[in-house]
Amino acid sequence: MPIRYELIIYWSEEDKSYIVEVPELPGCMADGQTYADAVKAAEDVIREWIETARELGRPIPEPRGKLMYA
Repeated sequence: MPIRYELIIYWSEEDKSYIVEVPELPGCMADGQTYADAVKAAEDVIREWIETARELGRPIPEPRGKLMYA
């Protein structure tokens, strides 16, 4: 499944890692020591978020794209 949700990625000096937020999926975040690791972790977390939402019968937002929630 291709990931089409917007990712907001930034460096956290406090955590010494890249942080990824997925604004369209409430509470969906990941991190990684490298940019690539953070994106990979976010892809995994997005899949898990969607799987959990399906199991719980909750709605899954459609990807809307660029800065809809900024």
